Amino acid sequence: MEYIYSAMVLHSAGKEITDDAIIAILKAAGVEADAAKVKALTASLEGVNIEEAIASASMMSAAPAAPVAAAADASAPAAAAAVEEEEEEVSEEEAAAGLSALFG
Repeated sequence: MEYIYSAMVLHSAGKEITDDAIIAILKAAGVEADAAKVKALTASLEGVNIEEAIASASMMSAAPAAPVAAAADASAPAAAAAVEEEEEEVSEEEAAAGLSALFG
């Protein structure tokens, strides 16, 4: 994920997304860059309009729920309540550990 994040940082800063630029961002963040992953990322982003891709992804997440979700059986509310209880049990330490994973 840090490779994609570095490309997004470069894009939002108006900089060209190159191998060297991605490696520099990763190095500044204390991440040892894998040259093969960097090359694969820059190759996959060639010719991609990032603004259009972000807009497309945003529109997809705002799409209405699938009809299958509307046809859920009566046990679905109970299952949802069980999932909510499990999510509430996450401690602040675990949440902080998850955040630190994002930043290396």
